[in-house]
Amino acid sequence: MDVTVDVPIDIPAATHPRALARGSTGPSSVGAIVSLVDVFRIYREGDIETVALRGVDLRVEAGEFVAIMGRSGSGKTTLLNLIAGMDRPTAGQVVVASVDMARGDDAARGAIRGRRVGLVFQDQNLVPMLTLRENLVLFGHLVGRALDISEADRRLDAVGLTGREKHRPDELSGGEQQRAALACALVADPPLLLGDEITGELDTATATTVLDLVARLNAAGTTVVLVTHDPAVAARAGRVVELHDGRVVADRSAT
Repeated sequence: MDVTVDVPIDIPAATHPRALARGSTGPSSVGAIVSLVDVFRIYREGDIETVALRGVDLRVEAGEFVAIMGRSGSGKTTLLNLIAGMDRPTAGQVVVASVDMARGDDAARGAIRGRRVGLVFQDQNLVPMLTLRENLVLFGHLVGRALDISEADRRLDAVGLTGREKHRPDELSGGEQQRAALACALVADPPLLLGDEITGELDTATATTVLDLVARLNAAGTTVVLVTHDPAVAARAGRVVELHDGRVVADRSAT
């Protein structure tokens, strides 16, 4: 967990002082593909509250490649989960692709996540008993994008998995599994790709191959936000945002 506090913290989104000062709870950053404004995330268990994010402001423009860094427990994964719509903020705005993820119901957030946001994790989340081709077809079905065999194979070819279409995940190397996971995440051609420690279990050469692929996707127009603890991964981004104890403490160009 990130930060445990003994004093209760209660910050309703509509009554937080900065929210009142803004005078509006609607999206405030029309041009950004990701906009977080004064975001808090507090987890409660009995009388104990854990503050994961404390007033985070973050804006990501379309086409950027942003690395989110910080020590374990700094709030990186919580931040990514909020952007992905897998969690809701306790207070503040989370706007993704012009949709207020803090206000949408589960169905609305799921639709955004499936069609406008691609997700890749350290654990690839591939279905182990299916071939790569079948995984892509399944992921397409889940996000409302019907794929025939030729389209699934073309997408696997695009991530360097030619000839692996009929292989199951356990028949692949770690790098091949991660590239397959990328293909699945991109099956709906989302404008935004989110990744959480996607090279964490890979050796240096394999990690470089995966990052090269991510860089090519970004060069082709996909916005990329990667959570990482690895400075070598962050160096591939154009911008680095650092978290500490749930706060943004640095936001700088990586070059």
